[in-house]
Amino acid sequence: MGGVALVSLCMSGAALAAPSAERVAEDLKFNEETTQVGLDVRLGAGGLAGRGGDVTQVGPMVGIAAGAQPWRFLGVEAGVEGQRLPIDDPRIGEGEAMYRYNVGLLAKAGPLLAQDKLRPYVGVGAGVSYLNATNGAENLYRNDFITEVPLAAGLDYRFGNGIFAGARASYRVLFGEEFADAATIDGDSGGNLLNIAATVGGRF
Repeated sequence: MGGVALVSLCMSGAALAAPSAERVAEDLKFNEETTQVGLDVRLGAGGLAGRGGDVTQVGPMVGIAAGAQPWRFLGVEAGVEGQRLPIDDPRIGEGEAMYRYNVGLLAKAGPLLAQDKLRPYVGVGAGVSYLNATNGAENLYRNDFITEVPLAAGLDYRFGNGIFAGARASYRVLFGEEFADAATIDGDSGGNLLNIAATVGGRF
């Protein structure tokens, strides 16, 4: 009798788990016809930490990204960003800066809340930036390619007709920075990048 009860319990548990597993499978199933795609623009500001932050200041950034939502809880985006990081160094003239030009990919995950209008999310990705020193700073600062691992956290609110607005914080782990090696005492340009931005866009 005990064995029969155990088998019955296992079978009922499997029966209850089956609908849940089916719903998860439906959420993860890619459907090209229902995949939402769109564009967003972002405006914000941020700056470098570490040695790179010792010689630069917080600066404005602007970006544009193309995104897709292949699954209910998972999305991807590809984007470009531009940013001006003012140089804070008395050895060079006023108004000099490092300009950052970035391309990157980001995978995002997050649930839909409040009747599918609110989506908090986290993301991780990869990117490459080109840092360009203005002419008046080139005696101490150099142009440089750096690789990035962006970590993001944000919140989007969806209005009608596919329009959404939100906010995002991104912390970019940087590798290969050499743009300020000649300007720092220990020849180290290391540091990561923190940006905070407002976003607005549309999905269709």
